[in-house]
Amino acid sequence: MTAAPAMPAARPLRGVALVVLAVLAFALADVLTKLQAERHPVTVVIAVRYLVNLALLVVLLAPRQGRALWRTDRTLLVMLRALCLAFASLTMGIALTLMPVAETVAIIYLSPFLVMLLAIPLLGERVPLAGWLGAAAGFAGVLLIVRPGGGLAPWGVVMALVNTLFATAYHLMTRQLSRTETVQAMLFHVALVGTVVFCVLALPDLPGLVLPPGDLAMMAALGALATTGHFLFTSAYREAPASLLAPVNYLHLVWAAGLGWLVFGHVPDAVTLVGIVLVAGAGVAVAIRTARAS
Repeated sequence: MTAAPAMPAARPLRGVALVVLAVLAFALADVLTKLQAERHPVTVVIAVRYLVNLALLVVLLAPRQGRALWRTDRTLLVMLRALCLAFASLTMGIALTLMPVAETVAIIYLSPFLVMLLAIPLLGERVPLAGWLGAAAGFAGVLLIVRPGGGLAPWGVVMALVNTLFATAYHLMTRQLSRTETVQAMLFHVALVGTVVFCVLALPDLPGLVLPPGDLAMMAALGALATTGHFLFTSAYREAPASLLAPVNYLHLVWAAGLGWLVFGHVPDAVTLVGIVLVAGAGVAVAIRTARAS
């Protein structure tokens, strides 16, 4: 067994900044996923994303990392984490074909609330009162966004809710594995597992499929954004505890709402906007207060 990498000193503000940038990359990826999944099979879109992701990691990191790029101590758990993200990608892609970006992202952001709740018994972390208040406010905001009568597609809502389960498991395993595994190795296995899973799932959709160069370029950009986002996100969990970073993820809603308006012309109604402001404001306030206390 290789020696576990030393955990760096906690730098909560750095961790928060990394998550802010990561969720921006994810929001851009959500928009590209919706654009392409409405024109091509979801499995094909995500397969290209993971292929580009894997290729970038091999080209950029393999010459310097060598075998360290794929060497792990807890390989089974690393692979399980990657599989969770693969299925999260699939359910997210399906949900985005059926619902607007902002509303889809709002539902999946039930996951940070679950992460904060489960980080106590599973990771032994403590959540301050401000964290609980912020999580409650964020959850209330999500309920405003996905309130009954909002006109969301039922199957899309189901897929987004299933996504929250996979995402919660992924987040918790990221924090746990960051104590023994390198960021590069976790990224590599995410890309490898995702590539294998979606290349197999995409096989039935390949006969007769024609991808215009512009669409193929957008799918490649999707892969680059995903690679960047997951690198930043995984790095953040080496800088700060899950209970601090979970509320910051709510900023994804802000990026998603803004990009959904710019690209698709979708303007959330007044109640939805109140919900978005509530979850974003609560997340930022808790992150800053907790970071200062640290």
